Amino acid sequence: MRRRSRSRNISGTTHYHVLLERELADLHHKDAALLFTSGYVSNWPALGTLASRLPGCVVLSDELNHASMIEGIRHSRAEKQIFKHNDPEDLDRRLAALAPGTPKLVAFESVYSKDGDIAPIGDLCDVADAHGAMTYLDEVHAVGLYGPRGGGIAEREGLSHRLTVIEGTLAKGFGVVGGYIAGSVALCDFVRSFSSGFIFTSAQPPSIAAAALASVRHLKTSHSERQRHQAVVALLRRRLDAEGLPHMTNPSHIVPLMVGDPVLCKQISDVLLNYTESTCSRSTIRQCR
Repeated sequence: MRRRSRSRNISGTTHYHVLLERELADLHHKDAALLFTSGYVSNWPALGTLASRLPGCVVLSDELNHASMIEGIRHSRAEKQIFKHNDPEDLDRRLAALAPGTPKLVAFESVYSKDGDIAPIGDLCDVADAHGAMTYLDEVHAVGLYGPRGGGIAEREGLSHRLTVIEGTLAKGFGVVGGYIAGSVALCDFVRSFSSGFIFTSAQPPSIAAAALASVRHLKTSHSERQRHQAVVALLRRRLDAEGLPHMTNPSHIVPLMVGDPVLCKQISDVLLNYTESTCSRSTIRQCR
């Protein structure tokens, strides 16, 4: 008989869900973690719940934040201010203009998927701390790929303890599916108890949770795979340079190829979608692998 998937709060939590949340909390040096069905789904209810349940909360959002963060903030109906991308000075000005007792939540990403740039996490935390603001960091494009154990940019820079909430995905670097937040026990229980996006949806299948658990544990101890990944990124950049193809310089693994023409960009996308190993020389395949 097939096991029916249930809400986490109503008999949907299994042994593997508990173990995975413990592993993710440890990955980010937090006391607790909470699983969702995707990274998008984790941002929306987490940000929406925190901002809506804190009376008078003002959310300060980086102007290049992901759509899932924007949706969560919009869903909360809290006051929102957008600060200039990766600009601690603009954030400082905006926070200073708010009343001292106002609940404040600063939301930003570590690695931005459009340009591949990395946030000045320490500087943003300094500003937030100076104004008594909470911090919410989206590490979706960094978990599994950066840090001594794959905990992302915050772990790499020794800043995990300074962030109120760290959000991530199990889909990209970890290669499975799902999303999560990590923070204090009280914060995770708060979201668990008040977030409709968590309460009224089915839990991950236990097999998926078990697969994600194995992946997180593996990447925690596999620094060589992160080094190999960076080597592949460097190879790609060298090959693009050799072919005279313009790409945006940044400190991350994201390589934006600057096409500059929407029609040509569509043609390139079509070629890539139809690309198979049969069209690639064996030597090129060997280098890519």
